[in-house]
Amino acid sequence: LVERGPRLLAREDPTVGELIAASFAGEGIRVLTDTRPVAFHATATGSEYWLAATGPDGTALELPFDQVLVATGRRARTADLGLADVGIVVEPDGTVATDEFLQTTLPTVWACGDVAGPYQLTHAGSHQAWYAAMNALWGRFWRFRPDYRVLPWCVFTDPEVARVGLTPAEARARGLAVEVTTFDLAELDRAIADGENRGFVTVVTPRGRDRILGATVVGPHAGDILAELALAMRHGLGLRKVLGTVHSYPTHAEASRAVAGEWQRSHLPLRLLRIAERLSRWQRGG
Repeated sequence: LVERGPRLLAREDPTVGELIAASFAGEGIRVLTDTRPVAFHATATGSEYWLAATGPDGTALELPFDQVLVATGRRARTADLGLADVGIVVEPDGTVATDEFLQTTLPTVWACGDVAGPYQLTHAGSHQAWYAAMNALWGRFWRFRPDYRVLPWCVFTDPEVARVGLTPAEARARGLAVEVTTFDLAELDRAIADGENRGFVTVVTPRGRDRILGATVVGPHAGDILAELALAMRHGLGLRKVLGTVHSYPTHAEASRAVAGEWQRSHLPLRLLRIAERLSRWQRGG
């Protein structure tokens, strides 16, 4: 796996990319970061194929391969639709220009999904579709603006990576004073029973408060585990509410409750605990 960037999954917290890289290494996948592909070539007989690349220190590399998958991003395929002929503006990246209500520059046409952007995610397109349909039908009376504030996304590696909201680095870059709480899936009973206990759940909260600013899950069923934290974040439910909710045992969903428990343990009122300890001793006659 040749990656031009300094690490895998550069948008995520560094610990995420490190875990995925370690998982790949365990499966025999060689990961080359800070490596730039230069050219593909074949032997004269066409029986062998090679990638010429430049390593992080400028070293020339020759990497043999059988098949190659080149991942360079995606563009909306709108060039041959004649959109400009009817007055619909197309952005340089191929997406259709829309306003905040998903209406194009042609008032009778609305757009959603990958062709509208900005998120090339299936569930983002589904989310937009409702708003585009409602605004197209009833826009002359009232309009609905899509809300992207709590938009989860997943990377379906093994193990999965799922995130919603801010990473610790993004929160600090905004000048927010935050806390980061982590629960290791090696301690989750269901993950242990399934033999899939690689990964963790991380939650970002304001310092001293349980409001969820962001959450990252790395592990089996990460996207499913994240759903509860995304729901709590969307409706302003803090980690105490998650902790106070009974979860079926043994399930992967308990990971959300477990990370909430980790947060609560770090915010126990020490003064009250000391008083409770003294009362307990007094009741025992000590």
